[in-house]
Amino acid sequence: MTHPDPAPSPKIVVTPDSFKSTASAEDAAEWLAEGVRSVIRDAQLVLTPMADGGEGTSSLFEGERICLPTTTAAGRLTEAEYTFHAPTATAFIDVAAASGLPAVEDDPVPLTGDTYGTGVLIADAQTRGATRIVLGLGGTATVDGGTGILVALGVNPLDAAGYQLPPGGGALEKLASFDTAKVNVPAGAVEWVLLTDTTAPATGPQGAARVFGPQKGAGPEDVETLERGLARLCEVAEVDPQTPGLGAAGGVGIGLTWLSTMLHGDASHVHIVPGARAVADSNGLAEHVDGAALVITGEGRYDGQTGTGKVASVVGELAREAGAVFAIAAGSFEEASPEGTLAVTLPDVEDTREQLVRAGAEIAVAYLNTSTVQG
Repeated sequence: MTHPDPAPSPKIVVTPDSFKSTASAEDAAEWLAEGVRSVIRDAQLVLTPMADGGEGTSSLFEGERICLPTTTAAGRLTEAEYTFHAPTATAFIDVAAASGLPAVEDDPVPLTGDTYGTGVLIADAQTRGATRIVLGLGGTATVDGGTGILVALGVNPLDAAGYQLPPGGGALEKLASFDTAKVNVPAGAVEWVLLTDTTAPATGPQGAARVFGPQKGAGPEDVETLERGLARLCEVAEVDPQTPGLGAAGGVGIGLTWLSTMLHGDASHVHIVPGARAVADSNGLAEHVDGAALVITGEGRYDGQTGTGKVASVVGELAREAGAVFAIAAGSFEEASPEGTLAVTLPDVEDTREQLVRAGAEIAVAYLNTSTVQG
């Protein structure tokens, strides 16, 4: 009598984004996997932390972690880290590391917040030998069009009377010109790779001020002020405000495109690319997903912006291409997930680890039930 071969252990890929300031992508992957393993004990688990250009992106790249003093979006002293990969002369920097929302969440600075602190990191990276800066454009507290970075690199925005503008996007509508007498040419002339988590343009109904301003504490009048400021910046910088992705990180790409064009004569040294795709290419996610039975991702909130290039949308595409079951664990679902997705809301408990372990177990149970029904 012959016995049927036992069912092979399912290959399960766990590839979440970070959960804002509560769990890194690495921790989230570990804890979701722990929950899966409690239900499917023989699973072949592959953990591939993900990011889309927001908080935690730079830590997923290979290289030395550099920590140095800088300033928050509100101009207060802080410390921030980035990754420097010497063999390729590449620095991986999250704008959120210095200029992120968590540091000013209790006292938002939508009109006066700036990216000067990120510029300090960029200048430091160049002194270490970086000729290529990969900048993660997500999770910022600012809508300054990247002018804070410009100031840190020696470029001063001026009003019509020749006075330097105060920090932040609230003053940009008065912009008349830039003083470039003290520009840090080596830092400004690097190859820029801007990782976006959105396709939003700089201005308009889907632009940086109107879509992301309220998330950064901007009221209705503030939003209109920031909208006028970004429009004026694009005009002075001679940058097309409707360029997809230019609205990421409060329009950081505007200032950097102007700077690079001023130094090189064109914008060929600025590359605006989808962050989640770039990270997936770097960590070999497509190869990991190949042959998987189940692919699990996670993020803090699944909403209307998820489909514009965030981790869940990219992971979902790869899962579907591989013929795998796709699951999402999220703190909340403000939009319906794609048909056929296993969507699990994190349980309402205090401990983040427990939330994710329990979500992983719930996904595993749902997957087994789905497999039984389909099989």
